[in-house]
Amino acid sequence: MVYLIGDVQGCCGALQRLLDTLGFSPSRDHVVVLGDLVNRGPDSLGTLRLLRGLGDAATCLLGNHDLHFLAVAHGIRKAHRSDTLTDILHAPDRNEWVDWLRHRRMALHDHGWLMVHAGVPPQWTLATTLQLAAEVEQQLRGPDLHAFLTVMYGNQPDRWSDALQGADRWRFAINALTRTRFVRADGALDFETKEGAADAPPGLLPWFDHPQRQTQGVAMAFGHWSTLGLIQRPDLLALDTGCIWGGKLSAARIAPDGSSEIIQIDCEQARHPG
Repeated sequence: MVYLIGDVQGCCGALQRLLDTLGFSPSRDHVVVLGDLVNRGPDSLGTLRLLRGLGDAATCLLGNHDLHFLAVAHGIRKAHRSDTLTDILHAPDRNEWVDWLRHRRMALHDHGWLMVHAGVPPQWTLATTLQLAAEVEQQLRGPDLHAFLTVMYGNQPDRWSDALQGADRWRFAINALTRTRFVRADGALDFETKEGAADAPPGLLPWFDHPQRQTQGVAMAFGHWSTLGLIQRPDLLALDTGCIWGGKLSAARIAPDGSSEIIQIDCEQARHPG
């Protein structure tokens, strides 16, 4: 069986309980974790050990918190007060974890689903999404990760253009794939609003509801947006259900025909808002 799992964020115990609930077997099953493997939860290092221990039975996408860890590990960013990355940063095999994370995926199209951490801008087709994800993966795995991480941050450009090149192109791709929630009518990404879809300020709409979205008709699964809550549609799965906030850790079991079944476990609250 194939399972998709939403944001774990270092909640290793919850992840193990969910895998046990699923009856997950690495020799038979496959799991795709939709990014934000680490940070804010109580056991980021344990989460990485658990996921890497699944070997080829697990595919892990990179989320904004995972990229943040890489930036902190390379001295590009300072750790936030709310970070829980110390166990990885101080681990004797820390460099192995940096190397393992930089080789994870930014997007995946398999089992009938396009999977990303956060979202896809309305201008991108399926082919464009996979191409830009592959370009970012190439940079992350390249010979000068430090230099790439120094140009990764920033909110501009916020609108896609085929003419974008170099750092601007990769920065937009990373923002789209790991930070998107709302977009404007012209397709520009918004990075300020974190409320649920029902509380969108005027002029903003969820990225998946943009009427000119070029991935219409492509079944898509994502995490990142805990205030959105669970969405289960034939063409859309939103699987970040706020585990670290005391919500649930959610998995979608994908049937051979592409349909999904949701399995959830309750999570102990690891973080409090504010």
